[in-house]
Amino acid sequence: MPWQNNNGGKDRGPWGSGPGGGGQQPPDIDELIRKGQDKFRKAFGGGGGGRGGSQGGGKSMFFLIGLLVVVGYLYAGFYKVQPDEAGVVLRFGKWIKTEDTGLHFHFPPIDRVYTPKITAVNKIDVGSGKQERQMLTGDENIVDVEYSIFWRISDPARFLFNLEQQEQSIKSVSESAMREVVAKTKVQQIMTSERDGIEIEVRGIMQRVLNSYEAGIEITQVKLDTVSPPVEVREAFNDVQKAEADRDKTINEAKKYQNEIVPTARGEAEQMNQQAEAYKARAVTKAQGESARFLAVYEQYKMAKDVTRRRMYLETMEDILGRTDKVILENDGTGVLPYLPLPNVKKQN
Repeated sequence: MPWQNNNGGKDRGPWGSGPGGGGQQPPDIDELIRKGQDKFRKAFGGGGGGRGGSQGGGKSMFFLIGLLVVVGYLYAGFYKVQPDEAGVVLRFGKWIKTEDTGLHFHFPPIDRVYTPKITAVNKIDVGSGKQERQMLTGDENIVDVEYSIFWRISDPARFLFNLEQQEQSIKSVSESAMREVVAKTKVQQIMTSERDGIEIEVRGIMQRVLNSYEAGIEITQVKLDTVSPPVEVREAFNDVQKAEADRDKTINEAKKYQNEIVPTARGEAEQMNQQAEAYKARAVTKAQGESARFLAVYEQYKMAKDVTRRRMYLETMEDILGRTDKVILENDGTGVLPYLPLPNVKKQN
């Protein structure tokens, strides 16, 4: 049904305007699009309207996009290696070089760069688990060994690509080396005097194994943290250790006494030997003198047997009678008192 004017014969539409114009008009869509294109061309240096202006705006757009792509590529290509890092560059997945500290360039996406920390000293603690820390010693005892490993990257490329799960591999190598060394060392030595030696030996074994793997890793230190008997046998182990300490104490005391007695006995034995040698020398000298005297007497005896025999008789009798208390008087002796205590007089003299 057509619109009917009920307002005094004037034809007006429902929006307040007549069908022939004179009121508010709807926007022209084509005109708005054209104005927007002109503004866009002016903003990017385009020319006037028409077909030629559209071709110039398209070239500018391509140039701008190309410039942005180049800038973005260069931005992505430059990279910086920090002082504690090394730049490992791969091309098509193959290592081509390792860069030092500074700003460098690579060609993404065919190049790829890794920057591992090469100056940091890393630490791995071993022995947190029961199975991991219990080891058999050379004298067939079981000890709990907890230790730490300090390591750093010595060759970044080998570290990144020659060894998978680096920390787990280092830990496994350290367990193997530690068990090898502990298995040939006595428990007492492990807990006391050989700790430093064990650390040095384990470090050497680990380094040789990792070098054979070309792992690019340097073991800087192996440190024994705790070496103790298992909890289940700790009390019995302490008793054994105490008994062994008492035994060592007794042995040391015996050695001390030995060191005091043996030199004295050796000195006395040497003194007796010297005395025996002196007695031997005196006896031999005396025998030689007596033999010489006997031979001299014998020579005299051969020249004058009666005189010598009488002299020997007198000397022998003088020697024998000189030691007795008897006084012998001749029967015809006169002028001698019949009683004279000659022995008492002799003793007084």
